[in-house]
Amino acid sequence: MAHAAPTMYGRQRPTTSVNVDHSSRNALIRALLLGLVYGVWAAQIERDTAAVTVGNVFFGILCGVLFAAVMFALHEFGPRLMRELHATAYGVFAGVAVGYLHSLTNSSVLRSTTVGLFVGVGVGLAAFYRYYTRED
Repeated sequence: MAHAAPTMYGRQRPTTSVNVDHSSRNALIRALLLGLVYGVWAAQIERDTAAVTVGNVFFGILCGVLFAAVMFALHEFGPRLMRELHATAYGVFAGVAVGYLHSLTNSSVLRSTTVGLFVGVGVGLAAFYRYYTRED
């Protein structure tokens, strides 16, 4: 019969703290990094080849913090929702975020709304597909 080879004395696997769930910490890091990118992008659009000002830096920080906070909240509270509402929440969030960035480029309200709507529908459908196929 085949038996497992004995291990060295004292080299046993620890039974506690091995399966530590870091998903919340990873979600926070992901939200902060994407918030940083979003804030820099918004500040860059708002700056429009002018000199960097304190107001411009504050605007970028504010946009990034709000983006990161909403994204982290969606990660924390989204799984408690039905999959349809969860996907809709991500779609609305993406649509509003992209539509707002597009509105900073001084384009028309109708065009910004259209871009945000198409991005939101696309992200919502992709999120619904993901949640529908990976159902618990």
